Amino acid sequence: MAYPLTDSARPLPMPIQPRTLILFDYDWDALGHARAAAGQGLALDRSGFDLFTFPSNARLAWFDMGRYVETLVQRARLRGWQAVTSHHEQFGALAAALLAERMGWPGTPVNAILACQHKLYARQVLQRVAPEANVPFELLDAEYGAPIPSGLDYPRFVKPVKAAFSVLARRVDNHSELHRHTRFGAWELWVIRRLVEPFERMVRERLGAQVPSAHRMLLEAPVQAEQFNLDGYVFNGQAHPIGVVDAIMYPGTQAFMRHQLPTRLAPAVQARALDVARRFLAAVGFTHGLFNMEFFFDAVTDRLTVIEFNPRMASQYSDLYQRVLGVDLHAMGLVLAHGRDPATAPRASPTAGAAASFVYRAFDSAASVRMPDATQQRAFHRAFPDGLLFPYPKSPGSVARDYKWLGSYRYGITHLGGLDEADLQARCEAASALLSWPAPYADTAPAPADHPAATVPHSPVLHGLGPVRAVRVSS
Repeated sequence: MAYPLTDSARPLPMPIQPRTLILFDYDWDALGHARAAAGQGLALDRSGFDLFTFPSNARLAWFDMGRYVETLVQRARLRGWQAVTSHHEQFGALAAALLAERMGWPGTPVNAILACQHKLYARQVLQRVAPEANVPFELLDAEYGAPIPSGLDYPRFVKPVKAAFSVLARRVDNHSELHRHTRFGAWELWVIRRLVEPFERMVRERLGAQVPSAHRMLLEAPVQAEQFNLDGYVFNGQAHPIGVVDAIMYPGTQAFMRHQLPTRLAPAVQARALDVARRFLAAVGFTHGLFNMEFFFDAVTDRLTVIEFNPRMASQYSDLYQRVLGVDLHAMGLVLAHGRDPATAPRASPTAGAAASFVYRAFDSAASVRMPDATQQRAFHRAFPDGLLFPYPKSPGSVARDYKWLGSYRYGITHLGGLDEADLQARCEAASALLSWPAPYADTAPAPADHPAATVPHSPVLHGLGPVRAVRVSS
């Protein structure tokens, strides 16, 4: 099966500018790469398909990772490509690593991508190199849809060995909940297997038969603490921090409400997270590329716990870093793709003292969600010309699947900046009113009594790219 490139990547005369191939380039990545490429004078070609829109996602039915990469290899010299990058979790990051390996271009080692994305394998590596940051874990000894073994201890946090976007990840408190969570219809099973199988084949080929199948679920001890994200890069085998983003949940849930800069996490804790990241990344052979480490920190017990490592940029955060630090993660990704030090990537003057990615969710499947009409969207962009708006309208079937797989329906995202944290909240509330959406600050679900909020001191975000204006945030 031939894999057609998008219109922007059809045969052209040999380019004068360096050409870079971007795989699975959508949403934040599409905006970020266009901005960064213009700043660096790079010409971009794109390939891939959108998993969330029809008919593009129909290509999932015949997608084969090996054939796809081989098609790109055959076209690389004709197009004059000199580098490839992707920050797409499901297929793009792995496909880019495979293509870079075949072409001899700079890239993240394939085995490092696989080790990070295979959540059980990653836990096993973490247990060897940083056990103090790990949680008790075990493989659920059952295929999708098979009977759940008896004798398991509860509560447990269950998630797929290979997945993205927190799909099918949730806490279960007893055998019945775990049983219900792992029952799937024929269509659901088909989708899950088609999403995982390209990764599974690469695991079998590269990591060996001794690594458990990715068509499984992982059980972990649940953790109740505040969540953070360490973003960084590895160049010449050395890991460098970029910053830490606070991930704030809807109370009483595991669903993101907003992602915010600057962080409130103490610099000493940020340094501990970086130390864990360096040990893990070295152990899996991650010698080149951007990374994102998700972790919990409990200020009461002073415990730092790794959630997972993502062998790619957290694209949703790129805009936030640019606003608050003047650091463009997409520009850094392109610089890395061409084998250069990301510290040399273009930087801009910060435009905000605080910024956030606001996530709008519904938790009641019977609730009616209204998308903003054209008039409301124009009003939003007039009032907030710096703002980004991503509505996510879906069919009733897709919405129902979101409730089952995620526990909520994410119907929109906005990005905004403010002078400080208080100004950011005021702007968010005003923007949300224009869209007729509830601002992601109000408590929409009861917080459990055994989940005290961690109190951490305010601090400038950790960075490793030279002096940046420190911003004091309000309570």
